[in-house]
Formats: sequence, C-alpha cells, structure tokens
Amino acid sequence: MLELKNAEFVTSVFDLKQFKGRNLPEIAFAGRSNVGKSSMMNRLMGRKNLAKTSQTPGKTRSINYFIISNGFYFVDLPGYGYARVSKKMRDDWSRLMADYFTHSQKLCGVVQLVDARHNPTELDLQMHEMLESYGIYYIIVLTKADKLSNNQLAQSVKKSREKFGLPPDLYPVPFSAVKGTGKKQVLQWIEWRIKECKG
Repeated sequence: MLELKNAEFVTSVFDLKQFKGRNLPEIAFAGRSNVGKSSMMNRLMGRKNLAKTSQTPGKTRSINYFIISNGFYFVDLPGYGYARVSKKMRDDWSRLMADYFTHSQKLCGVVQLVDARHNPTELDLQMHEMLESYGIYYIIVLTKADKLSNNQLAQSVKKSREKFGLPPDLYPVPFSAVKGTGKKQVLQWIEWRIKECKG
C-alpha cells in the first residue's frame, strides 16, 4: 500500500499564477466547509497538524499545496457552502475552482468529501457535476463515519449512491479521521490514480 512519507506544506495561493510548482501529479481534496478535509489529509499524511483545521467555517479561501514523498502533491481546495461569506467570495471561489480544474495539467483525481451524517447537499451535487463535466476521476468519501452506527452508515452509503447516481461498481468510502476507517481504500485509490498519471 502507498506510504506517505516526508509530507511538507509548500504554499497557499489565491491565483494559480502564483504557484510555479514542479511538474508532479496532483490529488485534490474538495468538500463543504468543516466537512473534515484537514483532519482527513492529516490522517493520510500521518501528520497531526500539517493541514490546519479551522473552527471558523469558510475561513480557508486559498488553494493549499503539500508535497508528498517528493513525488506528488496533495491539493487542499477551499471549502464551499458556507452561507456567511459574501457573494463576491462565493463568485471568487467558483472562478478559482473552474480555473484549477481547467488548467491544472497534472490533476490525477479529486477526493470529494461528504459528511456521512447528512444527505449530500445541492452544493455537493454541483461539485460532483463539475467533476463529471470536466472528465475528472474522483472518489466520494463519507467523513465522520465514526459518529454513526453500522446500520446508519450503510443507509448513508446507500443514499449517497442514489443521490450522486453512481454506477453499480462505484461506492462511497466511509472514512473516520479518528479511527482510521477507510484510510486503506482511499490510499489504494490515490496510488492507482498516480500510477495512471505517470503512465
């Protein structure tokens, strides 16, 4: 299984022109504000506070790059769906996402995070449609799985599959940053995408 060693923060940018990184594969993480992106990334990277967690929803408006094992990037995309940000900030977010998905030459896949405790929101569905429209490989991960019983989690997986209209061979992956549930499956998917990108 893929091991993430020597994970380091590289930079935060508000415009893709600000980042002249190396020509390495990228795995991006997308999800609603406070869905648990930072906690998940920290768990995958084996670093407690490398990706900063925020108690203020909507605070992270930049794209954050982390280099992993000197061979590929994790890209933390700004959270979406927090009502108390201005219309201008929401518009800026939309432009930044479209710019990233259009111009990132080495984007190998996107991990879309959805809170397992709730049905996918309209914004979750819009993000999914955006990934589909750009032809981007993705995996849907249901975060905070430890907060649900096994039966509740099974229902969450079923409802998410229906809402996203996933084909029979695609299943959302339940994930817990606390217990490590789902870490193996997510890392296997990331490893597959990076190998495919490198050809």
